[in-house]
Amino acid sequence: MLEQRNLPSADQLIDLRLAAKKMNLENRRSFVAEMALKYCNGSARKTETLFGWGRDLVITGLGEKRTGITCLSAQSAVSGNTRWEDRYPDAAEKLRHLAESHAQQDSSFTTDIAFTRLTAEEALKQLQQKGISKEQLPANGTMAKILNRLGYRLRPVVKSKPQKKLQKPMTSSRT
Repeated sequence: MLEQRNLPSADQLIDLRLAAKKMNLENRRSFVAEMALKYCNGSARKTETLFGWGRDLVITGLGEKRTGITCLSAQSAVSGNTRWEDRYPDAAEKLRHLAESHAQQDSSFTTDIAFTRLTAEEALKQLQQKGISKEQLPANGTMAKILNRLGYRLRPVVKSKPQKKLQKPMTSSRT
């Protein structure tokens, strides 16, 4: 059981939990390890019970404090790839103008999605003709995703269909 002599009050517990929640992961692990050492004699289970923090977080924080080596989280270890639109803004602007010239608003006007007859392959060809080098251009599948991100759906534009005429009920068939 937890010792009663050195424990924080209920208000202090709430404040400590809030403080830990506001920190980034590296600082949180360090803070949680300090609280585990101060109030729970370095026990991850007691810290989990008292503060409600995950035992794995406490164990990792205590390990970092003991060794002095900071663990990398999976998020910081993964290096993201920047979007094509961010790497080549002039090419992206040319693509927007090209797609806009081939686009048509959805016939129902219920969404702001524009439909286009322009395929990814055709977009790549026309961008090459406009002076964009092959090294700057993505693959066909990537170009399709880029057009979707820009709000253009790669579907054939169809004319709006008139509503079917409803049959009028016959006087002999009363329901």
